[in-house]
Amino acid sequence: MSDSVIDRAARATPDAMAHKVKGLSDRAIAWIFVAPTILILLAINIFPLIWTIYLSFTNFRVNRPNNAVEWVGLRNYERILGDPDIWMTMQATAHFLIWTIVCQVLIGFTLAYLINKKFKGNDLWTTIIVFPMMLSPAVVGNFWTFLYEPQIGLFNYVVGFVTGADPSSFSMIGEVSLAPWSIVIVDTWMWTPFVMLICLAGLRSIPDSIYEAAECDRASKWRQFWTITIPMILPFLMLAVLFRGIENFKMFDLVVQLTGGGPGNTTTLTSIDLKREAFEKWRTGFSSAYAVILFVTVFGLASIYVKALNKVKQR
Repeated sequence: MSDSVIDRAARATPDAMAHKVKGLSDRAIAWIFVAPTILILLAINIFPLIWTIYLSFTNFRVNRPNNAVEWVGLRNYERILGDPDIWMTMQATAHFLIWTIVCQVLIGFTLAYLINKKFKGNDLWTTIIVFPMMLSPAVVGNFWTFLYEPQIGLFNYVVGFVTGADPSSFSMIGEVSLAPWSIVIVDTWMWTPFVMLICLAGLRSIPDSIYEAAECDRASKWRQFWTITIPMILPFLMLAVLFRGIENFKMFDLVVQLTGGGPGNTTTLTSIDLKREAFEKWRTGFSSAYAVILFVTVFGLASIYVKALNKVKQR
């Protein structure tokens, strides 16, 4: 009978090393296997973060590596927090963030509630609804740019048919008042299926016995919805809000494809502004401070939100 790989490896191991390994505890062996992954994570995540924090206190410019690097302290942070243009990008980001989350949660939950009511063609409709989420942001951006064309775009013709307005009289991505809503519509179309799937999982996790007991107590459907469905699906809704909030705070590619941050700076989100500061103006120290502020903002808000989510789950 041929020897196994383990037997051959054991015979090939030097006696000195074999005695050392034999004396290791299970915990030490576990650390030996986990250590490479931890080192990789430190190299990819922790070190760049520490380096970014260091650069945020300097005037370093990556396109001028031979210039002397000066320690400027909190000057970069003061300039960022006192810059009205950056506060405008924060406002544009907040507008995009709030409205996309509201639309996606309302529409996603409604679709999940309807699909949860089993009917003929249920699986087909679920697949069709989920389809936009499978596309890349670049494809979605180009697709909707074509739909938003004032002369030949289907979107303008649909709006004109419903409202009676001339389809060529407005441009969704070319007008200051409409451009922010154009990216809200596209992001909602693309990511509402994600919220729907989370809500659908929550709805299907509710035991039927609870509804049966409520019916025995003669509770109406409306009463069951507010006292059973909403409280039990609330953690799933909050989880969907957390995921979409973090993702939309750093939204970049879809907005670049649609509007490029325009017209003017109307749709310039913080991620786009940060990219311009870092890789167009080459203000590395300034952009590092900008990135640190955004990181602290997202991390702080997410931490508070997760605590609230845990309290809701423990009820």
